[in-house]
Amino acid sequence: MAHPHQEVVDTIERLIEAFKECERRNSWSWLADEFYHQDCVYTCEYGGVMPVVANGREEIRRTHYGRDMEVGSGWAGWSFPIVDYAVNGDSIITHWKNRGPGLRPDGSHYETPGVSFITYGGDGKFIRQFDMFDIGHQMVLCDELDAAGLLSPRLKAEWVAPMKQRIIARLSAA
Repeated sequence: MAHPHQEVVDTIERLIEAFKECERRNSWSWLADEFYHQDCVYTCEYGGVMPVVANGREEIRRTHYGRDMEVGSGWAGWSFPIVDYAVNGDSIITHWKNRGPGLRPDGSHYETPGVSFITYGGDGKFIRQFDMFDIGHQMVLCDELDAAGLLSPRLKAEWVAPMKQRIIARLSAA
């Protein structure tokens, strides 16, 4: 049986505010304790070339909200705002952005859209999350940021270059 609608809405609204707080703090790992059940499963496929499945809060802290978002990993200046959501029972869909540092000459953000499919598990926490975004678009975005002098050298070396190699290898194997 689904949890009360307002309880689910209140939790996703808290997550939106928590993301803003993460940007202010330059720290994301605390979200694992605040929003995820101990046995939650959080998956991001990264375009099928680098599936990351975190089983449990500690793995979520180390991967999705640690290595993959922490400022020290080269993500300084990036934000990940949730711009919209929909709730149906315990199912939540969020629309968010991978927003890079700086602005384009026309004033628009350097950003890639993404969606999350989240299952609410009660007590203000989630039991499952699955993220999707266009990894090809993300690589083009990183190239654009690099050309503008806005891409962190560490992010380029430790995330962008290896991800491009994975994409090429996957497409070559097809």
